Amino acid sequence: MTTTPVRGATPTAPPPPHGRSLLERTAGFAQRHRWTALLLWVVVLFAVWGGASAVGDAYRDDFSLPGTETQQALQTMEEHGSAQAGDSLQIVLHDRQGLGDAATRARVTAMLGKVSGLPKVAQVRSPYDDRQAVSKDGTVGYATVVLKGKSEDMAKADTQRIYDTARTARTDALGVELGGDAARKLGEAQGGAAEGIGMLAALVILGLMFGTVIAAGLPVITAVFAVSSTLGVIILLSHVFTIASYTPYIMMLVGLGVGIDYALLIFARYRAELVRGASPEDAGRRALDLAGRTVFFAGCTVIVALLGLVALGLGSLQGTAVAVALTVLVTMLASLTLLPALLALFGKRFARQFTAKAARREAKGKPVEGGARWRRWAGLVQRRPLVALLLAVAALGALAAPATDLRLGFADAGNDPAKTTSRKAYDLLADGFGPGFNGPLVVVTEGGAKAGAALSQTLNTTHGLAAATGPIPSRDGKVSTVIAFPTTSPQDERTTRLVHTLRDDVLVKLRQRTGAHYLVGGSTTAVIDYADTVSARMPLFIAIVVGLSLLILVMVFRSVLVPLKAALLNLLSIGAALGAMTLVFQKGMFGLEPGPIEAYLPIMIFAIVFGLSMDYEIFLVSRIREEWNRTRDASVAIREGLAHTGSVVLAAGAIMVAVFGAFILGGDRMLQQFGFGMAVAVFVDAVVIRCLIVPAALQLMGRRAWWIPAGLDRILPKVDIEKHD
Repeated sequence: MTTTPVRGATPTAPPPPHGRSLLERTAGFAQRHRWTALLLWVVVLFAVWGGASAVGDAYRDDFSLPGTETQQALQTMEEHGSAQAGDSLQIVLHDRQGLGDAATRARVTAMLGKVSGLPKVAQVRSPYDDRQAVSKDGTVGYATVVLKGKSEDMAKADTQRIYDTARTARTDALGVELGGDAARKLGEAQGGAAEGIGMLAALVILGLMFGTVIAAGLPVITAVFAVSSTLGVIILLSHVFTIASYTPYIMMLVGLGVGIDYALLIFARYRAELVRGASPEDAGRRALDLAGRTVFFAGCTVIVALLGLVALGLGSLQGTAVAVALTVLVTMLASLTLLPALLALFGKRFARQFTAKAARREAKGKPVEGGARWRRWAGLVQRRPLVALLLAVAALGALAAPATDLRLGFADAGNDPAKTTSRKAYDLLADGFGPGFNGPLVVVTEGGAKAGAALSQTLNTTHGLAAATGPIPSRDGKVSTVIAFPTTSPQDERTTRLVHTLRDDVLVKLRQRTGAHYLVGGSTTAVIDYADTVSARMPLFIAIVVGLSLLILVMVFRSVLVPLKAALLNLLSIGAALGAMTLVFQKGMFGLEPGPIEAYLPIMIFAIVFGLSMDYEIFLVSRIREEWNRTRDASVAIREGLAHTGSVVLAAGAIMVAVFGAFILGGDRMLQQFGFGMAVAVFVDAVVIRCLIVPAALQLMGRRAWWIPAGLDRILPKVDIEKHD
């Protein structure tokens, strides 16, 4: 079927078969063998999920960093059989009348006996056997449940069994809560609602844009197939590689947003080609050749940025980076293979609908391909480009300013919802024993009993420490451990400064005096070491990603100023997102519990957003360059480029914001931070930067925007995004 071009639309002639690109040939194959392509995707989906369902997942959170002092302390304790090397839970008891009552003691002792017989429990230490396990006023106490394995390896069902058994001791007067890392899993929200809300919002936006339910559904179907298939693969890979438990949520968040976005860019070009008079087959091939190139380069940029995270060596973040990169790769492949097959199924229907709608627009005296409002907006920006540029940059700079105070860390039980047992246990321990009790420092020395005694004495007189235990010998007697309790909470900046003071000053002087070696470890120092490592390695990571992206854009646009502008504006959008995250989550704006930003999120957001920004940059600027090559008039090129792409960029951005923003509604703090940061970054990039700053900047650059040194132009390989006929 060949559609008649609507008057006013530029007709498109198909290229000769021998001149077709790889993407065009891919689209042609998917269209000719549409049912085969669909069947292959269905088979892949069912095959990977069949395997995933059979073996289950083996996600594991690993925030260890080889070479850090915390890791060295842990390895020393494990080698010498120190009891402090194992993970544990705390059964926290509270009775306003005191825990010393004989009946209360009998209830608690009986309950602890039951807990000691449960699977995964190695040992239980009663508060009645240790005076330090009961607060000074006698109202709060805790029993230590030593686990047989690591907290991250504890199944939720095993932790729930311990919690249920502990709660059997409850009375109207005696409260019982469960604390510790494994206990936090009991309060984790289940996923599903956020993804559903995001996809529903995306369908509404696509429906408003294309005007038909089927057209709106195709990008969503493409994204769902890609994300579902990748998720099954990641479940299988979790048995081979270390992949964190939060990875599936980030995969779904990024995969749905990127998948719908990529499919939208291709579908929008497909619609434009139909309106110009191309047959459905030719429209599909040309859309994939033009918009498909944008998708390919943008997807490769995201993948390269994510794989750069692997080189940072940040524990389970490496597995997450590979998983998300694989998700982007599969969504890109789905957009280039599955979507053309779907377009072939409904091509004739779309040709009738879109050409009829364009004819109605023509009858009303409106431009066939739309864009009148975008032309007016571009004209408004072009009249005062310097004012528009300065105001927008100043606003984003003000939003990014709080990021200079960004503090990295990890949420602990003190950030959990108030109704969870882990948060209640955290608050009870802080009230009964002081805020530093929830984050004790584990100081290890291999200097023998004399060095351990000197360590305990020094720590008990160090400012910032509330108390320190006596030296606890290891099983072989070669290592002594002292548990020190700060006067401040684990997330307090003063605790971080205290750790650095101990390592860089107090224990250095003690070592000079005793000749023994001292290591400061524990869960609190693990967070500090992780955050310090991320901060130290992030500049190199940014330099690599920005450098590679600049090289790609210089090759694509044959320009120097345009890629530099793109890189600077991308950094500005990411800075604005981090600044907004700092205000909302670190400073506690809107009544949220204040706390640090999850240590790995800034680099994860940077990698993903930088790639997504390149997506919009290539899509918008390549069309502007296409108009520049046609007219050689910079002002006309900017106006027409924005008219043809503005609505698509805005719709793609709105879909991304909807998908990412939906995760703010969940109860997981990490996903809330990630979703919020991504939503702000995409909003800033799609609305403020692409629709305001880019037109203003290009208008100020004029013809200079497309300048490139002749020598550089000869050296770089040719990459033709526009591919003129």
